[in-house]
Amino acid sequence: MKKMNLLHRRSSATKRVARWFLPALMMILLTITTLASFAQVNNIVLVHGAFADGSGWKAVYDILTKRGYHVSMVGNPNTGMPDDVAATKRVLDRQDGPVILVGHSYGGAIITEAGNEPNVVGLVYVSAFAPDSSESLGQLAQAGPPNPSNAMLPPQDGFLWIERSKFHASFCADVPDNIADFMADAQIPLAASVFGYVMPKAAWRTKPSWYCVATEDKTIPPDAERFMAKRMGAKVYEIKSSHVIFLSHPKEVADIIEAAAKATGK
Repeated sequence: MKKMNLLHRRSSATKRVARWFLPALMMILLTITTLASFAQVNNIVLVHGAFADGSGWKAVYDILTKRGYHVSMVGNPNTGMPDDVAATKRVLDRQDGPVILVGHSYGGAIITEAGNEPNVVGLVYVSAFAPDSSESLGQLAQAGPPNPSNAMLPPQDGFLWIERSKFHASFCADVPDNIADFMADAQIPLAASVFGYVMPKAAWRTKPSWYCVATEDKTIPPDAERFMAKRMGAKVYEIKSSHVIFLSHPKEVADIIEAAAKATGK
C-alpha cells in the first residue's frame, strides 16, 4: 500500500512538472526558432536607376554572392513609377525570407514605394533619390539649387536621355573611357512622367535605412543627397565617387549593404 501511495505521489508530481515544463519548453523552442529565422538576412535585391540596367550591379553582385548572400537584380523598364515598382515587387515576391532592398539614383524612388512590402526589412540608398510621402521627384529636385552639370536632353516622345557628349563627365566621371562610351550607347531612357508621380507612402518612414553619398556626384548634387539622408535618419556613408558609385567602388557599396543586412538581422 505504501508503495502504491508513493507511486501515486510520484505520478502526480510528474504530471504537475509536465504541465509546467512542456508549455515552457514549447515557448523556448518557438523563441529559438523565431530568433533563428531573423538572425541572418540573406536576400539582397538590387534596383538600378535611369539610363542604366541591372548589369551595372555585376561587381557588387559578385562580392555579395561570394560572401554567401542570395542576390537578385530588378530589370525595371524605366517606363514609369507604377511599372518600375511592379517590376520590383515581382522580384521581391520571389524571395524566401526577409530582404534588404537597394536602389541607385532613380531606383531610390522605386524602393521608397516598393519597400513597403512586408518582406523588406531595410533600405539602402546609393547616391539615390529618396522622396517623402506625398512628394514628387519634381518637387524634390526643385527644392534645391539648379544642378549646373545637368546633361539631360529635353523630353523626346515622353522620355529623357542624357546627351552623349556629356555622359562621361556628368554621369560616370571615374570609370574608364571605354566603359563610359558603352554606357552612353546602352542607356535606357527614363519616362518624364516619373517626375510628376506623387509618392503615396515613403517606406523609409517605418523601416531602417542606409545612405551612401557620392561626394563627386554631378547627377544628384552631394548636398541634396546629404539632405535626403538626414531627413530619413539614415546611417550615412560618404565615398569620393561619381554618380555610379556602385561601379567605381563596388566593395565599399557591398560593405554598406552587408552592414544593413547584419544590422537588420539583429
